Amino acid sequence: MSRLVFGGQDFRVAGRTALFWPARRALIVADLHLEKASWFAERGQMLPPYDTLATLRGLAAQIVATGTREVWCLGDNFHDREGPSRLTHGAREILKTLTDGLAWHWITGNHDADLPKGIGGTILAEAECSGLVMRHRAETGEVRPELSGHFHPKHRIVARGRSVSRACFVRTPTKLILPAFGALTGGLAAQHPEILAAAGARAQALVPVAGRVLEFPLP
Repeated sequence: MSRLVFGGQDFRVAGRTALFWPARRALIVADLHLEKASWFAERGQMLPPYDTLATLRGLAAQIVATGTREVWCLGDNFHDREGPSRLTHGAREILKTLTDGLAWHWITGNHDADLPKGIGGTILAEAECSGLVMRHRAETGEVRPELSGHFHPKHRIVARGRSVSRACFVRTPTKLILPAFGALTGGLAAQHPEILAAAGARAQALVPVAGRVLEFPLP
């Protein structure tokens, strides 16, 4: 796994979009957007209804691969407030197994501010963990090291003559914005004014590639 240092802590990038914290054996993810396809289906746009299962299975695989004992989900865990009620039996069983077996923390986001208690784990608006602030959307006035999601950052790079867009982390001295983990999530260019305004000065796009993290300064 690629090493990523932030806030005086040593992390590893798990896959391309999750963050593993060895000191706590914690896995940190953002923007699962569970039941996004079913939300669109209710509005007449019929998408394949497999996004939730793909997301949960991918999350379970990273938990096993890293030996995770603690999970932090940084908001927009479900695509809407009714998402938990639309879970299929199979998805519900996977989620119950995960939340029952681990110290599980849901940080709420703008899509899922009213998570029901029945989904398991602990539901929080934000939290501070070992000196790091965990919240859904970065706050510009926050001076403590802060982990967040919300923006689904991606960065376009040129490799071997080809232009490729990859999910990325955006880092400044006090902020680390995670990419979206969900299987059915879009992305916003890392240099977009909204991301740069939230991140602040000295921002970098961090792109995990082939076991290392490539750093690209952002304007």
